[in-house]
Amino acid sequence: MTTGVEQLTTIEFTVDAGIATVTLNRPDVHNSFDNVMLDELLRVWHHIRHSDEIRAVVLTGRGDNAFCTGIDRSTIPEGYVYDPLTYDDPGKVLGPKSQEVWKPVIAAVNGMACGGAFYLLGEADVVIAAEHATFFDPHVSYGLVAAFEPILLMRRVPFGDVLRMALTGVQERVSAATAMRIGLVSEVVAADQLMTTARQLAETIASQPAAAVQATLRTLWAARDLPGAQATQLGNMFLQLGHTTAAMEEGQQLFRSGTRPKPRIR
Repeated sequence: MTTGVEQLTTIEFTVDAGIATVTLNRPDVHNSFDNVMLDELLRVWHHIRHSDEIRAVVLTGRGDNAFCTGIDRSTIPEGYVYDPLTYDDPGKVLGPKSQEVWKPVIAAVNGMACGGAFYLLGEADVVIAAEHATFFDPHVSYGLVAAFEPILLMRRVPFGDVLRMALTGVQERVSAATAMRIGLVSEVVAADQLMTTARQLAETIASQPAAAVQATLRTLWAARDLPGAQATQLGNMFLQLGHTTAAMEEGQQLFRSGTRPKPRIR
């Protein structure tokens, strides 16, 4: 039986001890996406969504130069005419949340992240960056409207910082340190520690009862777009859905075992 993730050419996909590692694998073009990668990433997200084996995901790019630089502009046909009535937004398939993946996704940013990369980072649950990582939005520099990507970032980054990034185009880059200050990333580490840190965090999350983790994730993503009272009501609903006898017993066993590792301080 096929799983939909066989014979991938633009993505490397592995699963080990409940952790899926998804690596964008087009380093010669800064891991930018073309139609093949869009199709393969769609299949990968669907597989992750439906696999009981997978409890957390690490998402990164091949090499040290770039996480992802958005669409591969060399694949845009010469003389292409934009038609808003027939345009297909790649964001419909790029991000994990757009595909209803409610397993935690840790993005490990290993270099440049710009443009369409924010479809991925905007829908990641935790973003960790290497010290040399940079972030920018090139749309206006190429005569394009910066719309979908900054709108996604506005849920994570203060409005003024998103606006500045959108308006400065390729002329200004946000450093990893600044990205952490404005809330785009939650941790900055040395490049040689990036994947180790992301993996450790994924293992920590995957060690918790899966039903509780996924219900918590779904609740908080849904609640952040609601007024406070409605968000609380939604939380009550997901509380009932996520509290299963099996998950609570798993948690109790972890508590009684006393074998949890010493917490990591960041």
